[in-house]
Amino acid sequence: MSLTNQENEILENVNKVLGLLSEGQFIKAMTEYLDDDVLLFEGNNPPKVGKQFCLTEEEKLLSTVVEFGGYKVLSGPAVKGDTSFYEAVMEFKTNDGESHKFEQAVRSQWKNGKIINERYYHA
Repeated sequence: MSLTNQENEILENVNKVLGLLSEGQFIKAMTEYLDDDVLLFEGNNPPKVGKQFCLTEEEKLLSTVVEFGGYKVLSGPAVKGDTSFYEAVMEFKTNDGESHKFEQAVRSQWKNGKIINERYYHA
């Protein structure tokens, strides 16, 4: 089954985002690909609303990171309609001496080349 033009565009953008994330360029990926009015969900928590708020929260987290262990895609990305999916593992150490490993499935809804709604399912 072939992808539509919209799905091909989304797949291209997802791969660009994943390239930035794999290099640890989280702020750049968010700045370039989040819609100004994005809703970001961590599991079943209430959403983080708006690109600026999401960037501020990410900067707070990143300020505690002392070692980036990588962001590796395990499966995907896949695209259907306006939605992309992939599975990844992110590892890092924080300034409190803790090592973190997040295994996640990510669902992103896209509009006009930007993510308008995203949910992270963590294990």
